[in-house]
Amino acid sequence: MVVTVIAFLRSFFDPNKFKQSMAKLKWGSGNIAAALFGAVTPFCSCSSIPLFVGFIESKLPLGIAFSFLITSPLVNEVAFVIMGGLFGWKLAFMYAISGIALGVVGGLIIGGLKMEKEIVLEDAEGKKLESQMPKSLDGKVRFAFRFGWWTFKKLLPYVIGGVAIGAVIHGYVPQEFFVNTIGKYELLSVPIAAIVGIPIYAGCSTVVPIIFSITANGVPLGTALAFMMAIAGLSLPEAVMLKRVLSLKLLAIFFGLVAVGIVMIGYLFNFLS
Repeated sequence: MVVTVIAFLRSFFDPNKFKQSMAKLKWGSGNIAAALFGAVTPFCSCSSIPLFVGFIESKLPLGIAFSFLITSPLVNEVAFVIMGGLFGWKLAFMYAISGIALGVVGGLIIGGLKMEKEIVLEDAEGKKLESQMPKSLDGKVRFAFRFGWWTFKKLLPYVIGGVAIGAVIHGYVPQEFFVNTIGKYELLSVPIAAIVGIPIYAGCSTVVPIIFSITANGVPLGTALAFMMAIAGLSLPEAVMLKRVLSLKLLAIFFGLVAVGIVMIGYLFNFLS
């Protein structure tokens, strides 16, 4: 539905002109806007991907689109409120600001690498649809539904497969396993927490209460936060779905940048708390 709406709106303007106008923005301003938009949208990682795909198809600069993709699942207004109630508003604001900063910096780095050729979503059918951009309102509506249906068919197997993998891990691996694994190592606990969180699929708002129980068992807040952010922003289901859109090289760079950022945020919170 998101891609269909975006395809309909996109039919009213020239994507190349849109790209040129976005490129004229001052350095970083587009990334900040995209990161803030991601922060206020209540999307998990899998819900953010269709909108990210729509941005890419609209010729939005790659770095700006990634600023949205990074921030959207990491910063959630429901998680922000819950975190404020459980840990205090100072830490809640720090969590939101650090997630937005990660989105801006990550987007700037990816944009600077000039990796537009690593987008692999389009195929012959998609290009054919693009070449038939209609003029009439009725034609634009039909184009939007055709393009939405085409994208749906392309992503559906990966959505089902990714969510199924996350559901199995989430349902059958006990919480005590994560508490014991994360809390076992001191200096390396933050990167270990990030790695352990990747296979799981859940939104920030559902993970915050679990983070509270983990910290109550003696795990430092920064380590628990790295665990939460890895679950929200680096989930295995997200990787499965993004593989249909990105090349393996760009996917690895995206995951690597976000992972390093999450680990740095985790160490920062451990130092401050």
